[in-house]
Amino acid sequence: MPQNHQVLLDNRPEGEATAANFRLVSADTPALQDGQVLVRHHYLSLDPYMRGRMNAGKSYAAPQPLGEVMIGGTVGEVAESRHPKFTAGDKVVGMGGWQEYSVVDAGQPGALRKVDTTHVPLSHYLGAVGMPGVTAWYGLVKIIDPQPGQTVVVSAASGAVGSAVGTLAKTRGARAVGIAGGPDKCRYVTEELGFDACIDYREHKDALSLSKAVKQACPDGVDGYFENVGGMCLDAVMLRTNAFARIAVCGMIAGYNGEPIPLQYPQLILSNRLRVEGFIVSEHMEVWPQALQELGQLVGTGKLRPRETLAQGLASAPEAFLGLLKGRNFGKQLVKLV
Repeated sequence: MPQNHQVLLDNRPEGEATAANFRLVSADTPALQDGQVLVRHHYLSLDPYMRGRMNAGKSYAAPQPLGEVMIGGTVGEVAESRHPKFTAGDKVVGMGGWQEYSVVDAGQPGALRKVDTTHVPLSHYLGAVGMPGVTAWYGLVKIIDPQPGQTVVVSAASGAVGSAVGTLAKTRGARAVGIAGGPDKCRYVTEELGFDACIDYREHKDALSLSKAVKQACPDGVDGYFENVGGMCLDAVMLRTNAFARIAVCGMIAGYNGEPIPLQYPQLILSNRLRVEGFIVSEHMEVWPQALQELGQLVGTGKLRPRETLAQGLASAPEAFLGLLKGRNFGKQLVKLV
């Protein structure tokens, strides 16, 4: 069995996460038992939710245990199989974590899924045709439910989730407006993803300034908002919401290092009769097949053109993850292992 390299969570962050919170180790890969599969990972997914798991506090999921391999989605190839449904060479997606190989009990429901790379590149099964894409699909379709002609705004619009939100909104006849950081990301959002407009939040010092830009980009107001950031972005968009607007709360990256993220205008929830709903996509497994089918078609036909940022080698994962939390990535952040 091959030698395996792994990244462990060594200690918990105090405030901002740092590379010193992680530890790179080598380990022997255990021999396979009946029903198990050895997967060689080609790509490792880095996602904002991982920051919350690094803390010890109570959340929607258990904290990442210290001294164990960091949690994370992976795609790769079956290297060896002792399960009848998998053979060497199968391309698969799972939750192998921050390591080069994983031994998977393939009989457990959802532990490992075969994927077809004929029309969809393998790496996209960690992004647009994976958990981030389904996250976008659920928040948009099940919470915002945009009608033709309505306006949908999404923060972190150039990222793995945000890019899919806008594309899905456009296919439903809605107007899509993004919020992103920097002119390059905004150009990508409008020119490659086909959003109707994109606002560069870095040009604005406070919520009122950003809200004026939202008003200009959304002259008929905002009917749906997909929230990935919180803080100033949420305040700015709430000021432009129409009556009965829907806000799908997916993430609050502005507060992932423990910063307070107060809400300046909570009265708007009442006066505009807003529906504000948070969600965790892993609690809605029933929608995954439908969502993945639509997302796969959009990517396969070129209607959704996801961007990726690749870090090379397992040792680069901690710094790439810290960069993700600061918005240094462009699109889906991955670690290329093969």
